[in-house]
Amino acid sequence: MPVPQTNSILQSVLVDLIDLSLLGKQAHWNVHGTNFRSVHLQLDEVIDSLRIWSDDVAERAAAVGGAPDGRSGAVAQASQVETIAAGPILVEDVVRQFTDRLTSASRRIEAKLPELDQDMPSQDLLIEIVTGLDKAAWMFRAQL
Repeated sequence: MPVPQTNSILQSVLVDLIDLSLLGKQAHWNVHGTNFRSVHLQLDEVIDSLRIWSDDVAERAAAVGGAPDGRSGAVAQASQVETIAAGPILVEDVVRQFTDRLTSASRRIEAKLPELDQDMPSQDLLIEIVTGLDKAAWMFRAQL
């Protein structure tokens, strides 16, 4: 049985995942430099995962009685993900920035896991996402 903070936690994870996917697309369109193609494609892979995870989180929130909000205003207001600059961005900067942002998002989720001890399905979903974020960060970090 979900506890009251479940929906708040799921909403905070949702907006961060949506924001990360949008920033990933921004970087995808603007990345340039050595190894452009591999980082360009790597961003698409990460974005695909982020979109799947955000859908899973939103559906879990709805299943436990919440009303997930992925509107642009909600994401802009509540996301804790550090933004990236507009315009062209070097491969090295993309790699560093996404390593940092994916790791930070993972740590924020991980910190909330104990609050979901009474809602094991939600906790399990977020553990899966942490695992995926950590793997994606490692794949970027390995290029530094």
